[in-house]
Amino acid sequence: MGFDPWDAAFVADPYPAYRELREQGRALWWEATGQWLVPHYADVSALLRDRRLGRTYLHRFSHEEFGREAPPPGHEPFHVLNDNGLLDLEDPAHARVRRLVSKAFTPRTVEQLAPAVDRLARELVGQLLADGGGDLLTVVAEPLPVAVIAELLGVPEADRALLRPWSADICGMYELRPDEETAQRAVRASVEFSAYLRELIAERRKEPGEDLISGLIAAHDDEGQLSEQEMISTCVLLLNAGHEATVNTTVNGWWALFRHPEQLASLDSEKLSTAVDELMRYDTPLQLFERWVLDDIRIGDTLIPRGAEVALLFGSANRDPARFERPDALDLVRADNPHVSFGAGIHYCLGAPLARRELTASFGALLADGVPPLKLVREPRWRDGYVIRGLDELLVEF
Repeated sequence: MGFDPWDAAFVADPYPAYRELREQGRALWWEATGQWLVPHYADVSALLRDRRLGRTYLHRFSHEEFGREAPPPGHEPFHVLNDNGLLDLEDPAHARVRRLVSKAFTPRTVEQLAPAVDRLARELVGQLLADGGGDLLTVVAEPLPVAVIAELLGVPEADRALLRPWSADICGMYELRPDEETAQRAVRASVEFSAYLRELIAERRKEPGEDLISGLIAAHDDEGQLSEQEMISTCVLLLNAGHEATVNTTVNGWWALFRHPEQLASLDSEKLSTAVDELMRYDTPLQLFERWVLDDIRIGDTLIPRGAEVALLFGSANRDPARFERPDALDLVRADNPHVSFGAGIHYCLGAPLARRELTASFGALLADGVPPLKLVREPRWRDGYVIRGLDELLVEF
């Protein structure tokens, strides 16, 4: 099969290989990582909601009972941080933490941020315009969501430059078969980021503000409050998930638009909401999502036993012709578009409304009246890494 996440040509265009996978079956054993690949939309969508699968198994089994080795002790800071975040918790812990986080991270919170998001997007595009162009990734795509999350959390402006490097180092662990050097960078970042947030939480306990950290401290119900570790893990997850997808949708989206000039020429402010979702479907920022099999499941004719791991191929699901008409066509007014880029089920992305708001603001600012059309300077390179898939740079001019 042509599925090879460590091959640069595959990373640049995985979609022909996905087509082959879908033709070969519904669940395909992949020896390289000991996982079952699931390429079809119907299966991916159903399994995201299936409680026989989990992001963790430790709420039901020990490592030994599940037939898995415990992570190396030296990696513990990363796993403590990661395992207490919403993305990797299962019920009942997940339901409790999500309920409490939702009390602080409300639709009203997102709506209150909207003017700041729009202003930041205009300022960043203004800088790109003043420079006559530049790297869309570093000038617009990265700074916007980092600034928004920092604003949301109440991170002082002087400290915001720390956030992106910490996030990048932690996210290295979500790739397939990360090496020890990657793991050590993630451990260092986990220790430093956790220590920073611990201090910030202590300050907010003394002097609460209008920020999300103050809201997380105050959130409580009959079962109590969030622990300090749960607050720290929530804040890190909001940064990591809250900007990786937005950054990569921005640059991958513009690269797709440059390759489809007729679609770019037709894009205006009225189409932005459907356009953002179509760009997320067309070139999915998160290509693969892993789940543990907690109880035997059957996918088609294949019985997958407890203790196995499945790799849900979001990129393939979002191009499945069984669900999407003309799946390989970029259609910015596609109305029927239930893509899985934000996940589904209990782990559906809590920050989806904020991500959509940021993307609408970013694309809107670059397409606004008075801003000359963007032009690609040279074909971009894809960054190393497949699970979180994005460009290394995107050089543009006006």
